[in-house]
Amino acid sequence: MQETDHALCVDLDGTLLRSDLLYESLLTLLASNPLYVFLLPLWLLRGKAALKREIASRVTLPVEFLPYDERVLELLKTTEQRPRVLCSASDSGLVNAIAAHLGVFDEVMASDGQRNLAGHHKADALNARFGAGHYDYMGNASVDLQVWKHAGGAYVVNAGTGLAASAARQTAVHAHWPARGGGLRTWIKALRIYQWAKNLLVLVPLLTAHRFFDLPAVLDAAAAFIAFGLCASGVYLLNDLLDLAPDRQHARKRKRPFAAGNLPLLQGLLAAPLLTLVGFGLALWTSPAFALVLVGYYVMTLAYSFVLKRMVMIDVVVLAALYTVRIIGGAVAIDVELSFWLLAFSMFIFLSLALLKRYTELEAVISAGKTKASGRGYAVGDLPLIQSFGAAAGYIGVLVFALYINSPESLALYQQPKILWLLCPVLLYWISRAWIIAHRGNMHDDPIVFAARDRVSQAIALLALAIVGCATFQW
Repeated sequence: MQETDHALCVDLDGTLLRSDLLYESLLTLLASNPLYVFLLPLWLLRGKAALKREIASRVTLPVEFLPYDERVLELLKTTEQRPRVLCSASDSGLVNAIAAHLGVFDEVMASDGQRNLAGHHKADALNARFGAGHYDYMGNASVDLQVWKHAGGAYVVNAGTGLAASAARQTAVHAHWPARGGGLRTWIKALRIYQWAKNLLVLVPLLTAHRFFDLPAVLDAAAAFIAFGLCASGVYLLNDLLDLAPDRQHARKRKRPFAAGNLPLLQGLLAAPLLTLVGFGLALWTSPAFALVLVGYYVMTLAYSFVLKRMVMIDVVVLAALYTVRIIGGAVAIDVELSFWLLAFSMFIFLSLALLKRYTELEAVISAGKTKASGRGYAVGDLPLIQSFGAAAGYIGVLVFALYINSPESLALYQQPKILWLLCPVLLYWISRAWIIAHRGNMHDDPIVFAARDRVSQAIALLALAIVGCATFQW
């Protein structure tokens, strides 16, 4: 029988919190200044508790948006008759802020910069405070077995049946609450496989060079597509890890696996470089020149994730350039000459789409009643300017394409280039429609992903391919 006078001692990382404060604070620190990575080994030499203190003293976490486990909170709110203790190996500076925010704890025990309150250290502290067998402990990891063997009872949270069985051999298990989320579907969502649609841009040079029946070129283009996809997924993981705080304040992005606490941050930190290395290996197998392009793409993406995405207008120019780099990579992979017209057209079109993405984000900010986008340099007052810039960039892109139709390059590639003029009204319609949809608040995704899912956009793509086909062959 559970004693109501026993203290209820609750672990924080992985138990009350569907995340880990050490990795949360570390990622926040590196997002603010990546150069701190060189100080981490020096801090760690003084011990794990010292490392946590150094990191915690330099960051402020928005504790109101952290992913708490509602089952644990509900138990804490309904057990006011006994002492409730937050007992964590995280640094006291961060743990106290969480306890103050939640308002359900009578006492806090945490690492203090000298002692790392985990494993037997936590057991010793709880035994000294309450006496062995006079407290119940709620935890989630195998290290908590060192505490459970001294506890009067156990709550096993966010863990499998194996740990619950091990805990039962140490003490009475009052409850076992398995982990929520995780699994293959959650990882597919985290890797954003649907975003690989953007990497279809690497196939554009294959089509514009009319080499779609050249099997070696098709295989190289396919390898380039996969390499970009793996590299992009690694970047998406890293970007999500660095954007935890702003994502949790966004109506849609807060549901992303790491922001929601459905995947461990450590797994993300391991998966991001692994995916990137595999992508680089495939790129090098395709060709050294293509591998260099992919390295350039990755460096640009890192610069964007760490710094440039917070800089007004520079962020959208870099986004447009990243789209264009995919086309450059596709051309290098199949060893065809880059077209000036294609690069100019893509830069303007993708600038329009990048501005459309920012416009959509600001619309969401307005809907949430805020005045500034979290993690971005834009305010809601910038909305009309962004709309003007974006529409203008899209129309200039169509103008560049119109000028290309009568160029020597077009005349050399197409049997009937004048038919390509039909693409101009088609492109103008699609761009205008996309901006109208965004203006009405109905675009809820990345513009390119939206186009890949939108039936009208799919029909327009088929129509465009038919027009290009008619212009390519003599009939």
